[in-house]
Amino acid sequence: LGMFSELKFPVPWGHVAAKAWGPSEGHPVLCLHGWLDNANTFDKLIPLLPRGCYYVAMDFSGHGLSSHRPAGCAYHFLDYVADVRRVAAALQWRRFTLMGHSMGKHHSVLNFSFSYCLISPQFCFLYPEMVDKLILLESLGFLLAPEDTEAWLKSKRRVIDRLLNLEAKQQTPKARSPEAALQRLLEANSHLTAEGGAILLQRGATETPAG
Repeated sequence: LGMFSELKFPVPWGHVAAKAWGPSEGHPVLCLHGWLDNANTFDKLIPLLPRGCYYVAMDFSGHGLSSHRPAGCAYHFLDYVADVRRVAAALQWRRFTLMGHSMGKHHSVLNFSFSYCLISPQFCFLYPEMVDKLILLESLGFLLAPEDTEAWLKSKRRVIDRLLNLEAKQQTPKARSPEAALQRLLEANSHLTAEGGAILLQRGATETPAG
């Protein structure tokens, strides 16, 4: 398992990079690094693990060889959970083992490390049907007050699923005539008058050779 291959998965702002060890037909294991780390954090560990598994260690956005998010965008830990979902979809993994590492020992970055160590447990909580085993290295579990659990689960999973569905359906915007564009705007905004819609379209639409 000393040899590895480099992988790239496209995302809207560039790509997520990863390293893979073992046979691609082996049992899938997704490895998540900790605070300020990257996929290389698993270089010494992977060769010691059982053979026959396919280990994929991803670089979170802004780490390692993965693309940074656009300037001005924050790195929220739920966005990292969405990145895990994107990589699993790109690999076409329906069920896999999740192994997460976090360096919660460094008190100066404890708040950030705490967010990182929650990524693996949160993914399991949101998508339990996709994870057969959870392995946590220097990490903590994910706990919610019982009264908050159902609402958190529904709202956060809905956000991620809708985002990924929109990305999958992303198409080149359809060109319309000015009249058709105005009609579509008015249908979507029943409170608008035709005059108001035309004023908004002056700045809200871009003219191309096709319309």
